[in-house]
Amino acid sequence: MMGMNRIVRLVGCSLFICCQSIGLSAQQDTVGINTIVEKTQKLLEAYPIEKVHLHFDKPYYSVGDTLWFKTYLTSNMYNYDLSKVVYVEVMNGKDSLMQSMRIPLTANGGEGHLVLDQEWYTQGNYRFRAYTKWMVNFDAAYFFNKIVPVGDVLNNNLHYTISFNDASKGKGARAAAVIQFKDREGKPLGNRKVTWAAVAGWDPIDDGKAQTDAVGNVVININGKDRELFKKGNLHVSVESGGSASPMVGSFPLRSALWDADVQFFPEGGEFIAGLSKKVAFKAIGSDGHGLSVTGNVVDKDGVEVATIADTHKGMGYFTIVPQAGNTYTANLTFKNGESRSYPLPTVADQGISVTVLKSDTAQLQLAIVANDVYYNSNKDQAFYLIAQANGILCYAAQATLRNESILVNLPKARFPTGIAQLTLFNSTGKPLSERLVFVENIKPLDIAISTDKKEYTAKQLVQLGLKVENNGTPTTGNYSISVVDETKVPYEESKETSILSNLLLTSDLKGYVEEPNYYFIQPDEQKRAALDALLLTQGYRRFSYTDILADNYPQVHFFPEQGIELSGVLRLNNGKPVVNGGLLLSIPDRSFRKDTYTDENGRFVFTDLLFTDSARVTINARGNDNYRNMVINVDPMRFPEIDTTAYRADDVLNIDERLAGYLDNSRNEYRTSILLEEVEVTASTRPSFSHKDYSSISGLGMADHQINADRLKGCNNLIMCLQTALTGITYDAQSQLFFITRDYNAGGRIPVQFFVNGMAMDVPALNGIMPSEVEGIEIFLRDELGTVSRMYQNNGVVSIYTKKVEKAPRMSLSQIESLLPKSNIVDLTPLGYIEARKFYAPKYDTPERRAVNDIRTTIYWNPDVKTGEDGLAQLDFYNADGVGSYRVVVEGVDEQGNIGRSVYRYTVK
Repeated sequence: MMGMNRIVRLVGCSLFICCQSIGLSAQQDTVGINTIVEKTQKLLEAYPIEKVHLHFDKPYYSVGDTLWFKTYLTSNMYNYDLSKVVYVEVMNGKDSLMQSMRIPLTANGGEGHLVLDQEWYTQGNYRFRAYTKWMVNFDAAYFFNKIVPVGDVLNNNLHYTISFNDASKGKGARAAAVIQFKDREGKPLGNRKVTWAAVAGWDPIDDGKAQTDAVGNVVININGKDRELFKKGNLHVSVESGGSASPMVGSFPLRSALWDADVQFFPEGGEFIAGLSKKVAFKAIGSDGHGLSVTGNVVDKDGVEVATIADTHKGMGYFTIVPQAGNTYTANLTFKNGESRSYPLPTVADQGISVTVLKSDTAQLQLAIVANDVYYNSNKDQAFYLIAQANGILCYAAQATLRNESILVNLPKARFPTGIAQLTLFNSTGKPLSERLVFVENIKPLDIAISTDKKEYTAKQLVQLGLKVENNGTPTTGNYSISVVDETKVPYEESKETSILSNLLLTSDLKGYVEEPNYYFIQPDEQKRAALDALLLTQGYRRFSYTDILADNYPQVHFFPEQGIELSGVLRLNNGKPVVNGGLLLSIPDRSFRKDTYTDENGRFVFTDLLFTDSARVTINARGNDNYRNMVINVDPMRFPEIDTTAYRADDVLNIDERLAGYLDNSRNEYRTSILLEEVEVTASTRPSFSHKDYSSISGLGMADHQINADRLKGCNNLIMCLQTALTGITYDAQSQLFFITRDYNAGGRIPVQFFVNGMAMDVPALNGIMPSEVEGIEIFLRDELGTVSRMYQNNGVVSIYTKKVEKAPRMSLSQIESLLPKSNIVDLTPLGYIEARKFYAPKYDTPERRAVNDIRTTIYWNPDVKTGEDGLAQLDFYNADGVGSYRVVVEGVDEQGNIGRSVYRYTVK
């Protein structure tokens, strides 16, 4: 396993194995605990944990912006070759893949950027996912995920504010959508006809027509039957533009249209055990995935109140209760909207043993292992084991016999790294009995002190900024990223940010969605620590299963930590037999690069340590071998993890126009000269090089509504993927994998577009056989007035693709024709390469002429590669823009020992 079978030094804590009593005498035989420790240690050493974090320059953007980010990769192990490649993926609101980026890593991390091209990106919520190939071997829940809202002032003509009112009162599925429509200049779209349809995939829910009032308001009453289907649906609207212009369309998810509450209860340690004082945590979640504020009480089967309930943060909290055998308990809850509901608590277990946390101070964590009398009497003098691990590191193991019903355990925090610790209690057979998650504060985050030469500046004035980084009072060397934004134009709640602390110390170790994770790390106090404890009592954690470990069921490894770009495959003869010791040559013409390799006994080959940018043309050939004419090269395809959905969509912003109003107003001013002109028809004297008129099967179509030339497909590796965003007026449906006219799709229509390639009808899957580089142009027909195509193919709309023509040549011999055919011993491909490096432009205003330029930028400065020396210091400078108000500086990073830190600083521009 690339050196991973060696002993790897543990970081951040030392393993402590106690074979003496914990408030009681220990057994002599320690084979049981040794088995658990050895197998757990084997797993943790053989499968190191990698974590990825992305630091963005801003929390949200506008179409046309350049998005900047820094990539950090950390591991729980030293002496281990970390991955040198991180993959960053961008998904749209339907969780369809928009773009993949391959980021090279050095000791200083990785740098990336993404141009939100108006040809590809529209207004919406985009999900960024980042991971290494090594991480793909495990649960995708531990990948980096972040929702980034993107507004659009370039192409978006329909602005809106929408809210939902649940009219069903818990029965049926009826909701009212209250919407105000405005044009791109903010003027209400009054007295306009509105056509709407609510659909869930292929299933219609409801449809109808309405009209806005004088100020652009409209109420759409949606009536459905199935609540679950309703919450999976979308409301599509089409608003009359006026004149002959096409209607304006919009789409809104319905998942939060119906009010609902999901409430769950989690007894500390796992079971609701009779006779034990139990801390019971709860989590109340609304239909939008956010926590619901709740109050109430708990009553027994006789209606006697035994506890009161009130959430402490985001619908989470806990109460204490002593359940009695044979009794049942019900929580009567009242929500903020006045709704009242009752929920049963878990069934009371007649007997059991549990781990509970009593208190935590700066030095230690005090636990209690508590058994009720029934369990104690039947398990007296039996052996039990307590195992603690944190961040994939085994930190504590103890064995003892049960001679008392209650046992106190003091765990020194110095043995743990900062972060989530998993405490597990086992019986003598190795069966897990009770589990508890707890957040351990041991090593403090890096102290990153930010200073400027002034606290107040004028516009375009030079700022001299300094960093001083210390680890527990000692200067430390490290690498950091810094973002400076005009906070007046980019306001944001810090609790909603995805910080390096909240990600690497919390969410990267938890399964499921965590609402506002950075809240727990902003000036933490006892209230926030209690809220964090409630979160851990309710959140899932299963990086591994002890049951699988003890049964020697270890994860299967399909990917090793990548050290660079690799291309692999197999060389065979035409009869399928592998070619042993066959030579292959790889070349990259743009870089004048050549590299050779040889196949192994199975005919497999691999080219390692390759360096090329995305969309570079790569050629592999086997023509240096004898009998090469009968050889076939098969290159292994890149494998990517499946896209998991929904869990992270709770962070989607519904009303982007409203939430990002100030930012979008600034973007409108910034891009005013580049806003696209409304489409007009121009009659040219010359025809384009491609036209449907050249093909009898589609020559009856009228003028194309839109044309796309080959330049739009530059850098495209997969034609179908690129068509999903390139086809104006057409929507791709991921469920059916078909294309539809957007206006009809939004109105509930499900008749697909018909594709033609050089006049020949083709199904969508067949388009995979066309290389984007072969395409000369595309014509889009949103309507077929004469029905010349739709009558035959039962379609709605046409997309006609034209490939590049080969000029007529003189008559050729058979050998000449064969020379033009694709060679199986030569392969041309455009694999995913590294993202091209690009530097953030920070203007200098050191002359009167330069200061005369208007500067309304929002990101004032971005530097992903700030290094501190052995003195922990770094200096840098930049110029302010014209914006006045508060400027916000955010620094994140990692020192050479793997310690992480974050700091926020503000100064004023007047």
